[in-house]
Amino acid sequence: MSIEVLRHYWDGAFLFANAFIGLNLVGALLLGMLVGYERSYQGRAAGMRTYGLVCMASTALTVFVGFAPLWYGGEAPQFAGDPTRVVQGVVTGIGFLCAGVIMKDGRSIRGLTTAASIWAVSAIGVLLGVGFYAAALLLALLSTLSMSFLHRLEVNLPGRSTLEIQLTFRQSFQPNFDEVTKIAEARGYRVMRDSLTITFADNQPQWRFDAEALERSRAVSLALLAKELAANSGIVNFTIMPVRN
Repeated sequence: MSIEVLRHYWDGAFLFANAFIGLNLVGALLLGMLVGYERSYQGRAAGMRTYGLVCMASTALTVFVGFAPLWYGGEAPQFAGDPTRVVQGVVTGIGFLCAGVIMKDGRSIRGLTTAASIWAVSAIGVLLGVGFYAAALLLALLSTLSMSFLHRLEVNLPGRSTLEIQLTFRQSFQPNFDEVTKIAEARGYRVMRDSLTITFADNQPQWRFDAEALERSRAVSLALLAKELAANSGIVNFTIMPVRN
């Protein structure tokens, strides 16, 4: 490689391309951090740094395709960059990262919102990379607002919730499923019969089942439900866990 070829990397076209790409990366970092702050504020593992890096990487992998004639100092054979193939690779790679933040605990699945928002941040980076700056800014704002306010709206709207309940009874106690069902219905819950699992440990029967609140606003709260279970003389231990999907 000659000195003349190296000089091409410092001429006006290359400097403009580097400056343009750099400004896009700065914008991607800021928009990614904007979306990531909501996750950081909520105490999630993926925060501003993760979202900023994802958004910048997506932008970098997209924007450089538009400068294909300048690749390798402009001396290599001309390339025909295909942004659509780059976008496919970005989406596929981000999918692996999103899968890593999804965790399953029993019937509860956590991390779906974080995974979806990381995927959205990669789309923000792609929009920045191809020059749709207003659309990228709008997507960043909509993503942040949806994670911040839609959850509050969802909680206040009528809906159902499911509890996963595990009861450990005393050795001499004979539980009655119909009686448990009636007690649950009186407190606003419907026991899902097909979810019942019965096991024995240390000669103590253990029941595990799901109870669905027909109306969240009318069902007994978890604190009151736990207080009633603690006062039941036939129950030794119990666990109440909200099912999140």
